[in-house]
Amino acid sequence: MASSRRDVSLVTNLYPETEPYAHGILGVGDGNLVYWETCGNPNGKPAVVLHGGPGSGCSPWHRRLFDPTAYRIVLLDQRGCGRSAPHASTPDAVLASNTTTHLVADVELLRQRMSIDRWLVFGGSWGSTLALAYAEHYPDRVTEMILYGVTTGRHKEFDWLFRGGVAAFFPEQWERLCAAVPAAERDGDLAEAYHRLLRDPNPAVRKRAALEWCMWESATIEWPPSTELAWRFTDPDFAMAFARLVTHYVRHNAWLEDGSLLRGAAALTDIPGIMVNGRFDLQAPIDNAWQLNRVWPRAELVIVDDAGHAADNVAITRELIGATNQFAQIR
Repeated sequence: MASSRRDVSLVTNLYPETEPYAHGILGVGDGNLVYWETCGNPNGKPAVVLHGGPGSGCSPWHRRLFDPTAYRIVLLDQRGCGRSAPHASTPDAVLASNTTTHLVADVELLRQRMSIDRWLVFGGSWGSTLALAYAEHYPDRVTEMILYGVTTGRHKEFDWLFRGGVAAFFPEQWERLCAAVPAAERDGDLAEAYHRLLRDPNPAVRKRAALEWCMWESATIEWPPSTELAWRFTDPDFAMAFARLVTHYVRHNAWLEDGSLLRGAAALTDIPGIMVNGRFDLQAPIDNAWQLNRVWPRAELVIVDDAGHAADNVAITRELIGATNQFAQIR
């Protein structure tokens, strides 16, 4: 079911800033240490937040989408980013054990270590693909799902954003992205080319590659396209880790068989959900959520007019808070 919701009861401000009441590091194998934190009500409804990117890390903004009196909010920085280690910004960081399968296992290990029986799974952008992969693997551990900027891991979704599809709307920005790689590689897979540049022995080459990749990401978040670097990419370590992780996942199509998460959606039959998508989301076109809704009818699809991919858009934020409020009392 799709709707363009305009219910004023959902016009809700972000919840007040809240600090974690517990945090720590979870060893997940292969030398990887995953940062986690939990805030809100220790006896509240458990919810886990899966951030985007891959490589964005969790943020205080995520905490404020949940009523802290009703929820036990669990956040984690996925492998290689945020406060997790080793950080993908370091030249010698090995990413071989950073795959979708590993991230799903990390989420499940964290649930077990926290002695949580079942939890709501909240994910945006890349985090929605990870949420689907987790929920289809562990459906009995998921009470509900809230997804936004929906992606489903199909190969054509990676092609759309990183292999020239959406470039039809951003020709100047795409040309700049191409111009930063050697001429012989411009007609190939740019994710592959940038993956190589981001591992170059020359720090200046790595720095330029991270900048150009993040300029492309910055341009496509909203419409009209931005000509400036998004604020989060102004931190060079963040930008480097983000670029390395995204290209690592894109060149492998996230290690997902094409269309597998849509085909596996039968596992979600008993899981209620809400999907929120901007009508003009060019990074995650609304058709992703539409196709998912066809095979997951238990979910409600909320279309936000005049919004793109940016999750902190006021209207999208209000819908997300409305969604967490709707599920807050269901245990």
